[in-house]
Amino acid sequence: MNRSSDEVLYLVVCAAGAAADVGRLVALAQDEGWIVQIVATPSALDFIDVAELERQTGRPVRSRYRKPSEPKPPRADAVIVAPATYNTINKFALGIADTYALGVLAEAPGLGIPVVVLPFVNEALSARTAFRRSVEELRADGVRVVLDAGDSPWERALAELGVAFS
Repeated sequence: MNRSSDEVLYLVVCAAGAAADVGRLVALAQDEGWIVQIVATPSALDFIDVAELERQTGRPVRSRYRKPSEPKPPRADAVIVAPATYNTINKFALGIADTYALGVLAEAPGLGIPVVVLPFVNEALSARTAFRRSVEELRADGVRVVLDAGDSPWERALAELGVAFS
């Protein structure tokens, strides 16, 4: 799918082991024509190579609200949350916006911005009622939650985004 040259994908990155490989998702999204803006949860900063992602995207990695003197980032046309943690998924479903990343997520469905969530949650946590309830609530808000991404999770997240736009 080819994008127009100004469509912006916010990639919300959480603190999970797979975050170290998120540059692969950035490259795949860029190959599809997306401008990628990384939004990292505060804990995710320890899991990613901020300098490399900034080089790759040409944009600063955002993890906090901007100061009034700082320029506004471009508006998101779509959002992928990957890897999405148990904590972020549950807070997102509850509408909690206690970090910049969660603030972005809290607003997106209400603004009609397509959101794809790619959980990286272990079996014990994914079996919890709270998690299953959160997935149902997010889906009721139109969020696409990919529970079985198979061997190609980054590709699957982008494919789900394509479905959201069709």
